[in-house]
This record gives sequence, C-alpha cells and structure tokens, in this order.
Amino acid sequence: MKKLLNKRIIVGLVAVIAVVAFFSFKNGDDRNFQLAKNLDIFNAIVKELDMFYVDTIDPNKTIREGIDNMLLSLDPYTEYFPEEDQSELEQMVKGSFGGIGSLITYDVKMKRSMIAEPFENTPAAKVGLKAGDILLEIDGKDLAGKNNAEVSQMLRGEAGTSFKLKIERPNEKGGRTPMEFDIVRESILTPPIPYSTLMENNVGYINLSTFSGNPSKEFKRALLDLKKQGATSLVIDLRNNGGGLLDEAVEIANYFLPRGKVIVTTKGKIKQASNTYKTLREPLDPDIPIAVLVNSGTASASEILSGSLQDLDRAVIVGNRTFGKGLVQVPRNLPYGGTMKVTTSKYYIPSGRCVQAIDYKHRNEDGSVGTIPDSLTKVFHTVAGREVRDGGGVMPDIVVEQEKLPNILYYLMRDNLIFNYATQYCLKHPTIPSPEKFEVTDADYDDFKAMVKKADFKYDQQSEKILKTLKEAAEFEGYMTDASEEFTALEKKLNHNLDRDLDYFSKDIKPMIASEIIKRYYFQRGGIIQQLKDDNDLKAALKILNDQAKYKEILSTPVAKK
Repeated sequence: MKKLLNKRIIVGLVAVIAVVAFFSFKNGDDRNFQLAKNLDIFNAIVKELDMFYVDTIDPNKTIREGIDNMLLSLDPYTEYFPEEDQSELEQMVKGSFGGIGSLITYDVKMKRSMIAEPFENTPAAKVGLKAGDILLEIDGKDLAGKNNAEVSQMLRGEAGTSFKLKIERPNEKGGRTPMEFDIVRESILTPPIPYSTLMENNVGYINLSTFSGNPSKEFKRALLDLKKQGATSLVIDLRNNGGGLLDEAVEIANYFLPRGKVIVTTKGKIKQASNTYKTLREPLDPDIPIAVLVNSGTASASEILSGSLQDLDRAVIVGNRTFGKGLVQVPRNLPYGGTMKVTTSKYYIPSGRCVQAIDYKHRNEDGSVGTIPDSLTKVFHTVAGREVRDGGGVMPDIVVEQEKLPNILYYLMRDNLIFNYATQYCLKHPTIPSPEKFEVTDADYDDFKAMVKKADFKYDQQSEKILKTLKEAAEFEGYMTDASEEFTALEKKLNHNLDRDLDYFSKDIKPMIASEIIKRYYFQRGGIIQQLKDDNDLKAALKILNDQAKYKEILSTPVAKK
C-alpha cells in the first residue's frame, strides 16, 4: 500500500507541475508552451510505464535516473540531492560531515572495503584503526558484496552516534587477526591547512587543501605565525585543491591586496546571479613576494585566488595549467527536503577573462564535449599589461615540465603491492624516524622486490605492445623479410624483465613506498613532507623567490615590441 502511495504521490506531483506550467505561459510564448508540452509528455510516460510495463517499476529509481541524466546533459556540476543525501551536499559546502574520519578503498583479493588512510585526531585514529584493516561488519551487518560508496554511507552518521565495527587486521605471520571496535562518530572537518612550515631563506610555505568550510581563518593564522618566525616570502600550494566557497577565495586574496580591488565578477541569466566581489579590508601584507603552486587539479575557487593574484600582478604562478572551472553553483531548495546545486553563472577574474575550459552548451553531434581550442581563446591583460588568455584555466607564469611516471608504477599501485608492503613494514617497525629523515633503504627495497616477485606480479610493457603492432604493420606492408634480423635484435633488447625494471625505476618507486609508509605514522602531514623532498614545482618557486630581480621582471610591464 505504501509503495502504491509513493507512486501516486510522485505521478501526482509531475501532473501538478505540468498543469501549473500550462497555465503559466502566455499566448504566443512558444518557449513556455514547449516546456509545458514536454512536462505533460513526461507525466504521461511515467503513468503509462507504471500501468503497463511488464515489471513493476520503482518510481524513485526511475524518475531519479531521469533527473540525473537530464542534469548531466547540462554540466557535471548541476546536481540533485534528495533528503537522504543532504549530508553529501553539506560536506561540499561546510567541509565537514559526521563519521569516523578515514579514506577507504576496495581490496580486490578480499572483495571487501578496507581502511586506506585514517586521518589524524579523528575517531578512526583514536580507536586505533590502521591502513590495511579489512572491514567485515558494522553493527553485526555483513559488508560482503557492498561497494565503497555503500560502506562509506554506513560509516557516516550523526555526530555522537556510536556503532560496533568488526575488522580483520594483517599480522606478521601472513594471516589476519579479527578485532572489534566501539566507535563514536564525530563531526569530521577536512583540514584546510594540513601543513605549513618555514623553509630555507625565510620562505614560508602554506598548503591550502580546500576552500570549503572556513579556511580563511586557518590561513590567516598560518600566515601570521610564519611572519612571526621570520618569513620574508611565501609559497601558497594550491595543487589538487578542487575549490569550495567563492567568498573564502576573495577573503584570502584580501590578505595580500588593497581594499576595494575587484577579485571576481559573476554573470548569470538573472540579476541575482550577477555580482561583483571586492576586497573589503586593508591587507595583512601587501608587499610580501608570493609564488603560487598550481596543477591540473587546481580548480574553481583555487583558480579565482591564483587567477586574481596573477591578473593583479601580485604573485608568480608556478606549475601547470589549472583545471578550468569557471562556473558558479548555488543550492536551491526543492520539495520534500531535496536540494539542487545548480549552475547559475560564470565567473570572471580581474582581467575580464573566464577560465572555463569546456563549453557544455555547444556539444558535438554525439553529445560529447571538448575543451576550447587555444585558437579560439581571447587575449586579456593584467594590470601591468602582461598577456593572459581565457578559456583554459590559469596558465602559470613559470611552467614546470612534469616527469612522466613509469608504466610499472601504475600497476604496482593498482595491485596494492606498495600499499601491502607498507602494511607489512609497519608490523615490523613500531616507530620510524621523522618524515624529514625517513628513507627507504636498499635492504627495504630488496624486501619489496622479493614481495613483488612472490606475488607473481604481471604488468603491461608498452614497448612490447608497440613493437608487436609495428611487426604486424611491417608484415602487412611487405617489409618483414628485409627487417627480420633487426626485429629479432630489438625483441631481445625489449625482453620483459621484472628484475631490470624494478631496479631501473627504483628512483620513482622508492618515494611512493616512503610516502605510503610515512602516512601510517605521521598521517597527511607526513605525506606532504615526503612529497616536498624532491618537488620540481617547489624548486622552481623557491628559485624565483630567491631571485628578486627575476621575480619583479616577471610581474612587470612587458617590453613594448618595436
């Protein structure tokens, strides 16, 4: 009866929408007529399916899929959140949620979710959960067959509520020990500043991970603390910062820019979606030299901060082109406790450019989208007259070539071999040196290689694939007879050799092992310290900050062309 009632309510709602739409359009207003007509058609289809489809349809699932696909045809940021998914939206906006504070991943071999990384000072870390713990039961409910999303939803809940978690933990003998934990959920806040420090030559470093919640206060605290320690220049690390609240980006920009500067302008279809955001206070430090680290994971509010500092010639941007998200979303309340996060406007940084890289309005015939080609982008100018472009994220002032990771490393990560080695390493080592001093020794790496060989590790070697394709082409075109000896010699040279590859690529693999181990003892902060040990972006930033003549040259008006 309840199921039937739900169907009637949903169908009835669609009918009401259709009727309202019909009476709302004016005579001759074709657009309103088309809207009303299609709503009526949709209503009729749902009713016909409910009455005549061979199997009983689930109205919530069927209509939800229709809603999701409709919104996906617009852009990936316009989303519907029903009442039961409000915690997910809250996490996006506030940067917090009720849970245990841990990343989980899926163990293919065990076919269960497992703890990938507990966060510092959260319930997961406080009760002693460790990376590698296999999740068996939550309050007696078996987690077998559930995916990560389902398990994550079960781990979350209102702060203050408790549950019993049953796990299996790897032991030194190669087996697994069952354990149980009583866990009380807390409000988990994503740390906006997971790490800050004073580097050589009095360079301050702040890693800003998100613009959700209230990161400007944490940033201000970190900045003032670094200045007290003697910082005379600053690196702001925005790499892989996916954004958050626009207001927070403006507030942080205000720490370095005078009162009254336009940071970002939004322009939408309706008046309420169009706004101008200016700095409202006097800056904390209008003169300190700044380098901002960015990459392809730097998006949205991160691009507002980095792009505005570039447009106003206030910082040197270092790294790689940013993601290119120039769209603004606002939440809109819907019936029955739902919310829609809808794209209402585009944002424009001080030079007048929009960094949006993908044109969702003009799609290809197959419905796919692509980035705006450089040939169609427009030139804008910073305050000092430097050329910048729209349509493709923020292009750094100093582009740092990214090292390509070897193919073997991808497969080692995919098969959890580095993760599993770190788990076994921690069982044998109760403590390790500080992140700054820890290194993977040659003996450690020999142990790792032995584990990889024992696991019968297999991976694709791109050179072998390409050689096979070349041989087939040579045979097809009649060159194989004359080139057979050369192909035979090349095949011997490119023979798949695991020992050789593990040794040859050790300089790439060892840091990944070190990072995975360090995070087990020093959490996210330790992982960042390990990453910065040999960081080409950071090296480029430190180089420019320690060469003030070059720093000022980059930010100055370009020499006029003769």
